[in-house]
Amino acid sequence: MVVCLSYTPDPLTHKTPLLNSSITRLKFGYQEALVLLRKCRNFGQLKLIHAKIIRHGLSNDQLLVRKLLDLCSFYGKTDHALLVFSQIQCPHVFTWNLMIRALTINGSSRQALLLYNLMICNGFRPDKFTFPFVFKACITSLAIEKGKEVHGLAVKAGFSRDMFVQNTLMDLYFKCGDVNGGRKVFDKMRVRSVVSWTTMISGLAASGDLDAARRVFEQMQTRNVVSWTAMINAYVRNERAHEAFELFQRMLLDNVRPNEFTLVSLLQACTELGSLKLGNWIHDFALKNGFVLGVYLGTALIDMYSKCGSLEDARKVFDKMEIKNLATWNSMITSLGVHGHGEEALALFAQMENANVQPDAITFVGVLCACVHTNNVNEGYRYFRYMREHYGISPIEEHYTCLIELYNRAKMKDEVSEELNTISEDLNERTAVELLRF
Repeated sequence: MVVCLSYTPDPLTHKTPLLNSSITRLKFGYQEALVLLRKCRNFGQLKLIHAKIIRHGLSNDQLLVRKLLDLCSFYGKTDHALLVFSQIQCPHVFTWNLMIRALTINGSSRQALLLYNLMICNGFRPDKFTFPFVFKACITSLAIEKGKEVHGLAVKAGFSRDMFVQNTLMDLYFKCGDVNGGRKVFDKMRVRSVVSWTTMISGLAASGDLDAARRVFEQMQTRNVVSWTAMINAYVRNERAHEAFELFQRMLLDNVRPNEFTLVSLLQACTELGSLKLGNWIHDFALKNGFVLGVYLGTALIDMYSKCGSLEDARKVFDKMEIKNLATWNSMITSLGVHGHGEEALALFAQMENANVQPDAITFVGVLCACVHTNNVNEGYRYFRYMREHYGISPIEEHYTCLIELYNRAKMKDEVSEELNTISEDLNERTAVELLRF
């Protein structure tokens, strides 16, 4: 690849306005490359800049490589990042760390662990930043045994007392189901930050031991919004909504301002309680305290209002939201569909497609529900095929349930039998029995 690039005309001065400047006509060195990288706006530009860096013999400049890796990671192009990394003759440990991190945050945690193994085999000594990145790769791949191995090396390397290493290690043990391992790390910590305490609380709560989590929470001398939210969220997830609201009142009395995540947890508690009144109160609190109706908070409000019986309020929130993600559209479409507003749900789905938002399997559950509530068999079957053929989405149990419900309502018993025969291999025995009850 390098040989080919060295014999091609420089595309940077012809194809990209960003690169067609006086900089490209001067001697090209580190500073000039850094300027181009800072002005880079897309992956296409990045590849052109990388080619120029290679042609001018700068591919071993560690600072430029790190900037390249950062941008590759930002654009989600880990294959290109690995290509960049492979061109370095002797990467610094910081560069290894950056590559491991890039792979982990882009969903290639197994590859990140293989790269860490290569780093160790090649004799590079990890530093205190290496271990947290590797622990995070172990977390996302649920590689507890590898995590224990890396833990042992961290101890030998003298980093077992580093707070950042300890916090990430504690998180690893809890998220991989080793509660005792997480407790041991916490108990051995000589100094604990708010992050340490919050990780302990979240880990105990996730394991189902809410009382122990609350005891740890009460032992904290200093609590921030993250600590309060972690405990509130723990109560909500374990269906103890009243205790979540009691803790929220204490939080306000302590003059701790909640964040968006706090309010979303409380909205989920309102849904659990079926309390529209509390939901309205949280909504008013958000507006009075200057919270922006962003994607996360807005979607939670839509979900709360629809599940508490106020579809009109849910639609008002939806219409006021300037930015909507897939979850927002799904929540509104499904809410309309299950509440008998089938035509409105289908119209909203068309609007979603016009907005160039790619639907997923959940979207089509809402769409097919809308067809069920309008008793529209032909439309239901058309959307079912459209989902598979146009978007390549494999049907899930809920799709088949809606389709068979449509056939049954239309008294199309032959179609029901044919559909069940078609899907019998894809469903487990319990699901097939449930579907046969229609």
